[in-house]
Amino acid sequence: MSYPLPHVVTHPIRGVAIALVGAGLFAAYAAATTAASPAKSIDVDITKFAFAPKEITVAPGTKIVWTNHDDTPHSVAASDKSFGSKGLDTDDRFEHVFAGEGDFSYICTVHPFMNGVVHVRKQYRVAAEAARKSLRPPGRAHA
Repeated sequence: MSYPLPHVVTHPIRGVAIALVGAGLFAAYAAATTAASPAKSIDVDITKFAFAPKEITVAPGTKIVWTNHDDTPHSVAASDKSFGSKGLDTDDRFEHVFAGEGDFSYICTVHPFMNGVVHVRKQYRVAAEAARKSLRPPGRAHA
């Protein structure tokens, strides 16, 4: 006994169209679940009277976690006063989520010679800048 093939299989163009719609729906679902994933966390160490790394570039929504590994108290305070920690003893942590784009310089208020910068850029801009730099002919200065 033979069974008739489903209507989609007997019309290849419709089958392709249905497959493309399915792929589009999957891509939309994947993008939505990726966008809803929790914020990325980056560690900055406070050690030997310095922030390490001293300068970092992250995407909006990234959480920075500073941890004091020195035996001396330190702090983290934005130059524009948009964030700041209490005094951090050894192994104390301070967290801040960077929601918007910008350049955020900070210091240790106890030791103002200690400084750092968090650059917040949309991910596609960071990728575009990296791609532009990699496509630049050798020996040419960047714009």
